Amino acid sequence: MSADNQWIEVIKGVSCPGYAHKEHTADVLVVCKGRTLEELFQQAAIAVYEIITNTERVEPKVKVEIREEGIDLENLLYRFIESMLFYTDSEGLVFSRKIDVKRVEKLDDEHWIIEAEAWGEEFDPDKHEHRTIVKAMTYAQMKIDRAPDGCYAATFVPDI
Repeated sequence: MSADNQWIEVIKGVSCPGYAHKEHTADVLVVCKGRTLEELFQQAAIAVYEIITNTERVEPKVKVEIREEGIDLENLLYRFIESMLFYTDSEGLVFSRKIDVKRVEKLDDEHWIIEAEAWGEEFDPDKHEHRTIVKAMTYAQMKIDRAPDGCYAATFVPDI
């Protein structure tokens, strides 16, 4: 089976918009879809934070503005998730499902930009379920492309 066919098999069955966590050796494979790039990046962020805690229990008390640039979509996704994880590591924030990706845009051949707002609160072990720590974003099995259903789809494996 070709790499493209394998990727299509992995993303099959994930709703649009939506995300899923799939079995992966020692890690977790994140699969997400969105009708737009903005929705795709939103689903990717929610999927990462669902690895960390139950995002439905996180209240949107603190707003963080994120603006990143990347050389391509994969680099942009990497930098976006890393920015969010920075706030988790430095300020103890976990993010809710209220993630508003306002803009994902190609500026020129080597520059993409994302602008987003993420809402969350400081992790409280009495309130928030402690699942798995996401240490960092990686490029492992990262791919962003159009799915056969017309949605944008992404796969990646964060470092847990």
